[in-house]
Amino acid sequence: MAKKQNNDKSLENWIWDAACSIRGAKDAPKFKDYILPLIFTKRLCDVFDDELDRIAKEVGSRKKAFALAKADPKLVRFYLPLEPDDPEQPVWSVIRKLSDQIGENVSSHMREIAKANPKLKGIIDRVDFNATVHGQRELDDDRLSNLIEAISTKRLGLDDVEADIIGKSYEYLIRKFAEGGGQSAGEFYTPPEVGTIMSRVLQPEPGMTVYDPCCGSGGLLVKCEIAMEDCADTEKPAPLKLYGQEYIADTWAMANMNMIIHDMEGEIEIGDTFRNPKFRSPTGKLRTFDRVVANPMWNQNWFEEKDYDNDELDRFPAGAGFPGKSSADWGWVQHMHASLNKQGRAAVVLDTGAASRGSGNAGTNKEKTVRQWFIDHDLIESVLYLPENLFYNTTAPGIVLFLNRDKPKDRQGKVFLVNASLIFEKGDPKNFIPENGIQSIADTLIRWKEEEKLSRIVDREELKKNDYNISPSRYIHTGEAETYRPIGEIVAELDAIEAEAKETDKALREILEKLGL
Repeated sequence: MAKKQNNDKSLENWIWDAACSIRGAKDAPKFKDYILPLIFTKRLCDVFDDELDRIAKEVGSRKKAFALAKADPKLVRFYLPLEPDDPEQPVWSVIRKLSDQIGENVSSHMREIAKANPKLKGIIDRVDFNATVHGQRELDDDRLSNLIEAISTKRLGLDDVEADIIGKSYEYLIRKFAEGGGQSAGEFYTPPEVGTIMSRVLQPEPGMTVYDPCCGSGGLLVKCEIAMEDCADTEKPAPLKLYGQEYIADTWAMANMNMIIHDMEGEIEIGDTFRNPKFRSPTGKLRTFDRVVANPMWNQNWFEEKDYDNDELDRFPAGAGFPGKSSADWGWVQHMHASLNKQGRAAVVLDTGAASRGSGNAGTNKEKTVRQWFIDHDLIESVLYLPENLFYNTTAPGIVLFLNRDKPKDRQGKVFLVNASLIFEKGDPKNFIPENGIQSIADTLIRWKEEEKLSRIVDREELKKNDYNISPSRYIHTGEAETYRPIGEIVAELDAIEAEAKETDKALREILEKLGL
């Protein structure tokens, strides 16, 4: 095991050093759209070389192997139309030996690879390595040459590195980009320990379908596959059927590369899931899955009431529906619930305010109304309160909401709450949950294990008495200094109240205008 960890570390160091070869660690995240496809292509080239060598052993030479693969691309995973002058040379050498118009030629080679492999269309060929900004090359040939040379120093073939190791290293690189990505980082990356907890608690089984409606770089789907393989009884279990949709084109490409480099099969669609979910049944209804995972952007204010009213897929039931303009958190939860089959389970990361906004306020609150609908229909299995400063686009802690459409009888009418706010270690630039903490939290959630200052089973009557507040911090105090609700949670609730008041004032003015008053 120690050797495997060293291999992981060695590859991670190499992959980050290669990224930094452009202009140092500070600027590396700016160039992720160039770096990720190149490392992905290096993996494809080296695997193709291994497959050519396998064919060559049977037919006598690499030259014949090239000819056979060209005539029948199904002989290899991905056929790469990159043939060196000397067929004994590595396929990657075609790119490595470029000395003139490097950016233009790399882009050309990427387009040729995509043309030969429809599965890679729009994924590997979407970046222009010759792109200019205000007349200046964004990545000039000298720096591109340095990057190619840095990537060339390590072989990534089947005999050199296992899919899970290169996959972990690729995820490591995505995480390093997220560290420097500021507010945009949360759009494509969920901290791995959060994804690991979600996947272990959902316990996906071989052959199951798993869906992420806003999949980012695909990390949560990958975590589900890993969790399934770790718990499977057989050495080679039936793989999960992975499905995802992503709105941002560059991130969609990143998710596809991430799936392939992990050697996993997945179907990633591009588009706005909220307004146009791509996964439909043959009759046009919303497709349903065994497991759903997601970390949607928190508190989106992009969607109007008409987006909910115009929905033809029965995602927003009467009694729930529009949660208010200021936050679509519970809109996403409704979409995920509608995407579950009758035995389906889901895990979604939300802002902490989604658990409590509106509770304790005079009058009605749309977000609380939706939350109440989920509690009254006994769909919420558990809620996990996370530590602060885990996520890359906020210091807020966040929660994980677990849904179950088929709760066991002994759990019906109850919700399990876990306050894990103190289970973390300080990190730079972000805190993290250590492996023993990850396993402890997952075990607690799986077993519904009550523990003082950590977890509690709360029945529906108590939730009702607390005006449908499901925040674990409301019911579980972790110490004397934390007998009050977190300030961030209170501020978020005040913001929601203010936004709700503005909506009400606007509606009232419109009515008065119609009445001529």
